[in-house]
Amino acid sequence: MTGLKEEVLKGWLIVNSFVKWDKFSEIYELLLNAGKNVGIELEMKSSTDIFCSIQSEFESLDLPDFGIFWDKDILLARRLENKGLRLFNSSQAVETCDDKGQTAIVLQENCIRMPKTFLSPKAYPAFGCTDLEFLRRAEDELGYPMIIKENRGSFGQQVHLVKNAYEAERLIASFKEHPFIMQEYIEESSGRDVRVNVVGGKVVASMYRYNDNDFRSNITNGGNMKKYETSTEQEELAVKACEAIGLDFAGVDVLFGKDGPVICEVNSNPHFKTTLECTGINMAEHIIKYIKDTL
Repeated sequence: MTGLKEEVLKGWLIVNSFVKWDKFSEIYELLLNAGKNVGIELEMKSSTDIFCSIQSEFESLDLPDFGIFWDKDILLARRLENKGLRLFNSSQAVETCDDKGQTAIVLQENCIRMPKTFLSPKAYPAFGCTDLEFLRRAEDELGYPMIIKENRGSFGQQVHLVKNAYEAERLIASFKEHPFIMQEYIEESSGRDVRVNVVGGKVVASMYRYNDNDFRSNITNGGNMKKYETSTEQEELAVKACEAIGLDFAGVDVLFGKDGPVICEVNSNPHFKTTLECTGINMAEHIIKYIKDTL
């Protein structure tokens, strides 16, 4: 009797066409190798590789069984989903994570602890923020120092600690029409946090990040890392944040608050190479196993 051959899963690792940085290439290689190790045919596709008109609806392409969306091109992701392609993570989840204002709204709607947050009013290119009455109101509740973050940004590069009104006003003027958030400064967690990596609703690896010379703990900004055993409360908070946003996997930055852990940020495309170096745990393997078990 001839046995039936098991059908091989095929997937795309969808990446940005223009980002050429080893930090990204290393992540791509880890994911591709993890797929190969379990018999999944995972092929890397740039946004240019699958570029086509809206009308063509990807008709010249043989769509795979799934896609791992490692870009922030929301319109491309939505078009692929409209054609029935299952994306990990979804366009909605990536869009929410890519906008710190949207992330804050979703966390608040789901009663997830985070720093007190104000969203900047809508500004237009021709005017910018010409009336700073909103800043005065934020000052009344947040005081100084306060954290000001551009709504979009990575590796902590668009996150600022301002110590007085003069610094805040100059920074806001430099943003022009770009949206930003103003947040309570969690002094207890200055220069330190925990990166909690979540896959499929479970914590798979965590590390403690710290920087003695900067309020930001990001490794890219010169921070350090070491293994860390997360508390039940930290894990539950990170998992709850991922579930609220609808993420299949994420890197969640958790702060040390006065009254318990506090969510700082949620990253839909976590750069987990540092976690691998720190803990020996390869998040790519967990992502691929989760996808295989899900499908």
